[in-house]
Amino acid sequence: MIDVCLLGTGGMMPLPYRALTSLVVRYNGHEMLIDCGEGTQTSMRQQGMIGFKQIDVICFTHFHADHISGLPGLLLTIGNAERTEPLLMVGPKRLEKVVNSLRVIAPELPFEIRFQELSEAEESFMWEDLRVDAFRVNHNVTCYGYSLSLPRTGKFSVDRARENEIPMKYWNGLQKGNTYEEDGHIYTPDMVLGPDRKGLKLTYCTDTRPTPLIEKYAAGSDLFICEGMYGEKEKEIKAIEHKHMMMQEAAAIAAKADVGEMWLTHYSPSMAKPAVFMDEIREIFPRTIAAKDRTTTTLKFSEE
Repeated sequence: MIDVCLLGTGGMMPLPYRALTSLVVRYNGHEMLIDCGEGTQTSMRQQGMIGFKQIDVICFTHFHADHISGLPGLLLTIGNAERTEPLLMVGPKRLEKVVNSLRVIAPELPFEIRFQELSEAEESFMWEDLRVDAFRVNHNVTCYGYSLSLPRTGKFSVDRARENEIPMKYWNGLQKGNTYEEDGHIYTPDMVLGPDRKGLKLTYCTDTRPTPLIEKYAAGSDLFICEGMYGEKEKEIKAIEHKHMMMQEAAAIAAKADVGEMWLTHYSPSMAKPAVFMDEIREIFPRTIAAKDRTTTTLKFSEE
């Protein structure tokens, strides 16, 4: 299972009812944060289920203030939670310089920060059992989206294990991907497993115009979280000028990518009630919700 909580849904400036952009993903007792705008800590505390000490990775889409200004205080809180394990930070070039500048007000921490700076249009790394793909989007500064994928092996076949005369003591390990050798015989997972089944996939992007890479990485996602800065059609020129996305454009991407569900986020401060646009947006992609702060879900494997 993958727990997902959209901590903040605001763009540009925090509002009394809307924190700035941040997403937390929890898997196997560990947590990844994507962006850290103002209000991230408050939203985490209100959610309750999320721990500060468990944050292993913080990914940044880009370095505009509404996506990173909550970081110094969060680092101090993680330190006060007695974390001593290294913390990985991932983001565009200059990440280390930007973070160290912010750390002028958080200079002493009980854990090491490790930096992974992105330079290519597409890069990937592993976090726990999940593959994390970073893909460059189209904003007025270098900006990345992130897609997290958890694969799922095929079903274990008792009949195939017996046909291949595999000792029962190896069955469990083979299910987990291990290989064994005994008396000249090599036992591999493909001897007992069927074809791979559909895994879990989460894709997140914000502060961008539509690009082919967004559709590529969103394809087949169980959950697609995407910027919907504006809903009013008369603001399309403004969206193009400042390289943001309209709700209608996000819905079109979701439809082409055939995602399971889309959450809209990163609303303009001028948009008081994003939900008023949902009838129109759902005509483009029916499985859309106008997410609010602390909208939460759990992604689970199908019963197949």
